[in-house]
Amino acid sequence: MAIPIWLPELFPVEPWTNNTYDLLYEVFKKDFVESRPILFGKEIWYFPEIENGKLKIFWHLTSREDQTTRERLPDFRRSERLPWARPIIEHYTDHEILIWNYEEGDGDIHTYIWLRNYDYLLILKKYKDGGCRIITSYWIEYEDYKNKLQKKYGKRVLNGL
Repeated sequence: MAIPIWLPELFPVEPWTNNTYDLLYEVFKKDFVESRPILFGKEIWYFPEIENGKLKIFWHLTSREDQTTRERLPDFRRSERLPWARPIIEHYTDHEILIWNYEEGDGDIHTYIWLRNYDYLLILKKYKDGGCRIITSYWIEYEDYKNKLQKKYGKRVLNGL
């Protein structure tokens, strides 16, 4: 299976060094701060909250929360795919990508953008004006989560895409 021509290389995260987050943040700034991606004619946005010297959303794209300590720890697979986030938004019509809206239990509509064959997922919150706010990304590690996504796709909201 050939990697789509528009998909950049993975970001090198091993070995993880003291400046890996700083280097990843440069990628994030280029792709989401200096210019924002557009989806369905609207800029994708994020809350401008700062945490540990970086925009808080950056941590949701590169780390995961330890369930015991609640500390955010580097997620190598999520981090190395950070350069993929903007391109999958920009190439959402590609046959490699599955995109849909889903109404969550709290009534919020989330837009899922899933690069299926490469196990990468972006989740955005969709607003009534058609705008979207980026929430998180995942490298899909487990088959049961893929099955859960397929079920959500089957129950997708058919309007808005």
